[in-house]
Amino acid sequence: MESNAINEIAAKWDAVYRQANISEYRPAEVLSENAFLLPQKGKALDLACGLGANARLLAAAGLAVFAWDISTVAVEKLQADANKQGLAIQAKQWAIDKKSFSGYRFDVIVISRFLDRSLCDAIIDALNPGGLLFYQTYTREKVVERGPNNPDFLLAEGELLELFAELKPIYYREYGSIGDIELGLRNEAQFIGRK
Repeated sequence: MESNAINEIAAKWDAVYRQANISEYRPAEVLSENAFLLPQKGKALDLACGLGANARLLAAAGLAVFAWDISTVAVEKLQADANKQGLAIQAKQWAIDKKSFSGYRFDVIVISRFLDRSLCDAIIDALNPGGLLFYQTYTREKVVERGPNNPDFLLAEGELLELFAELKPIYYREYGSIGDIELGLRNEAQFIGRK
């Protein structure tokens, strides 16, 4: 990606997070509802962490956490909060690409509301044997208008299962528009896979 495009994306998210209150952000449901699957120790990555709600949950569970995001504002707010709370989080600002994972191995990787299909192989490679991937993001089948509209950032039906077919599926949920659309998680798919 060209540096101008990266700078525009970073500026967009900096503006969003500058106005945000870190305490109002909650972890992704795929992680919070399945936190009992986490190992008791190890290294975790909150990829495209934003204000780090997932990172804070992972650190509170006893994991050493790396949190990466394109937004300098988000990373600075997260690191300040982690230091204040005494949480083992190393927040880093950068534009994530395949090379970002070089030299890193994780027992847990969490990704929520972020999709870059070109990173899938690097994500799998960065997991230790037995490592867990928790993934939750937006789908193309929308019940309500929420999330991105660009199909590049939206999952096709069952796509997380295909993208991470190399991992053993532990958990998968994608309701689409089946049944009572007022109930259940809509507009998003959830996946947990084990290497």
